[in-house]
Amino acid sequence: MNKAGFWANPGAVIKEHKLLTVTVLIILLLRLAFIGIMGLMPQDAYYFFYGEHPALSYFDHPPAIAYLLKTFTTIFGKKVFAIKLADTFITLLTLCSFYKLAGYFLSPRRTDNALLVLFSTLMVTILSLVSTPDVPLLLCWTLSLLCVYKAVFQHKQVWWILAGISMGLTFDSKYTGLLMPAGVVLFLILSNKYRQLLFSPWSWLAVLFFGITISPVIIWNVRNNLASFRFQSSERVNGFHINVVDFLGVVGHQAAILMPVLLFALIWLLYRTIKKYSWRIATIPQKKLFLLCFFVPVFMGFFLVSFVTWVKLNWMMPAYITGIILVAPYFSKKWIRWQLWFALVVHLSMAAELLFYPVAVKSDDIWVGWESMTNDVKILQHQYPTDFIFSADDYKTSAVLNFYMNEMVYGQNILGRPALQFDYIGTDLNKLKGRNALFINSLPDVKDDFDEKKFVADLNGYFDNIIPLKPIVIHRSGKVVRKFLVYRCVNYHPEFISRKP
Repeated sequence: MNKAGFWANPGAVIKEHKLLTVTVLIILLLRLAFIGIMGLMPQDAYYFFYGEHPALSYFDHPPAIAYLLKTFTTIFGKKVFAIKLADTFITLLTLCSFYKLAGYFLSPRRTDNALLVLFSTLMVTILSLVSTPDVPLLLCWTLSLLCVYKAVFQHKQVWWILAGISMGLTFDSKYTGLLMPAGVVLFLILSNKYRQLLFSPWSWLAVLFFGITISPVIIWNVRNNLASFRFQSSERVNGFHINVVDFLGVVGHQAAILMPVLLFALIWLLYRTIKKYSWRIATIPQKKLFLLCFFVPVFMGFFLVSFVTWVKLNWMMPAYITGIILVAPYFSKKWIRWQLWFALVVHLSMAAELLFYPVAVKSDDIWVGWESMTNDVKILQHQYPTDFIFSADDYKTSAVLNFYMNEMVYGQNILGRPALQFDYIGTDLNKLKGRNALFINSLPDVKDDFDEKKFVADLNGYFDNIIPLKPIVIHRSGKVVRKFLVYRCVNYHPEFISRKP
């Protein structure tokens, strides 16, 4: 791109880079189309379920995603489109905030490049389409970086207060938001020039406002025996074991969400930085040190953790805000072109999958068939109007049914199993005693129902009789794409839960 940057002379930039401009526009149009054609995801429904039960915080995560979805569905109605619009709008704000942040570190041309690289990632597409705590997390993380930058490098002391609030909102989005204030402390400790700010009354004001902002999450956890903190920490650890396959899996899914060009550029950046500076931290330019403190610990940390436990696809996303700014100066036209072409191929493939579903996904984390299944369940509900409805696949089927139906659909707490947020909405199972139920059992692999049918044995004891009904089968293009086993369960015994060994 030209030296002035896109926003200074957009016409000249478009004329100079017609092919890249067309590619960017195609990716943008595809993303907008995805909002309309992509069905409800279980995650969308689950975090919407959060918002339907207002609380200071929630079992799995802090409350930001719940408040976000509740706001948009209140304004635009209880529609899938409203949920996707919320994700897209917040992600657009993240891109705008990133562009502003990058401009403090890069020339106009390189700032454009950085935005182009971030825009091209599948990460942005996922954030735009699937409701997760990462949607508000990335926005608040980027805003926090902006506030801290102004407080430290522009000596605008009042921005320490805004930094404390924005870092608190980052934590209120997801617990990994704690890495944001940790990054600030790390930078101030390592920086000879700015270390004295650790003892500034303004930085302590930031701590105060951080504490105030996160207090709802703390209060909820104190009231609930630290349930969420325990779930996201000690209960996530499955023992210590070295597993190279998990590490390679993380490399694979990070290459997918970033595109291989960007991932290996970041790895190269890390290698180059270590080789150039080694332990000579004092020689690192202050602005570069600032960016590194929010990139290296998160990026390297989760890659190292992946040798001993599975690291999810979205855990490393915050690292890429500053990582992309760091690597942008080294992105030539050639590598940007490769990045965009990879992105175009991936997004076209995604469009084909959404429209025609050529590759079956053997998982409940899927957009296909949920609404059709709900319509069939509504028919069953008319046949058995006094029956309550439940499922037992963690949260997915229950959450989706709760979104589409006008009555409470229960989770696996009906069977005395931990049911995530379903355990924290004040349900009194004793009020269901003696009632019949419809059990909807999702079948991730439509060709293998052995384990799912075997699971029905777990219903014995809680009910007097288990009657199999006709399965719900979802077809697309003449082939079976989803299958749900259905059982009518007679005379519920919630007291069996207390008798379990």
